[in-house]
Amino acid sequence: MSKTRLNIFIEPDHAKRLRQLAALKGETKSAIVAAALSSYLSPDGADRREAALASRLDRLSNQFGRLERDQTILIETLALFIRYTLSVSAPLPEAHQKAARAQGRLRFNQFVDQLGRHLQRGGSLVRQVHEEILPDEERFFGLTDDGNNQPSADSEDHNGEEGASP
Repeated sequence: MSKTRLNIFIEPDHAKRLRQLAALKGETKSAIVAAALSSYLSPDGADRREAALASRLDRLSNQFGRLERDQTILIETLALFIRYTLSVSAPLPEAHQKAARAQGRLRFNQFVDQLGRHLQRGGSLVRQVHEEILPDEERFFGLTDDGNNQPSADSEDHNGEEGASP
């Protein structure tokens, strides 16, 4: 079968990646470009691309759904906290306000430190709250993988944060 010669222009980054792939696979650049073009032009190529796009869109939709759920939990948590705080906080006399501001700064710094430690450990309070609200079947029924009814080590209560302060 005869072949037609083409002179094409591609981005320098693509040329570099093509050269690296050819060296890695032990194939010629022409063979790799021909295979890519053949795949792109094949009758089922459009179906494969559409399936890949649909899969990516499904994954993005799932991620968006989780983000939306997490955001809703965060907004509701913050709203409840603000309502509770404003409901129970009595106004301070002028004489005590300076000390209260100093105590507030100290507590805020402790909060920021605790948040930093929590984030460094990779913890997610939103995930923990979601799991407490909607536990999976295993945790809901208190069953472990081996079928006994003893709670598993990962299902113990994690309410006590290290260095927690009011």
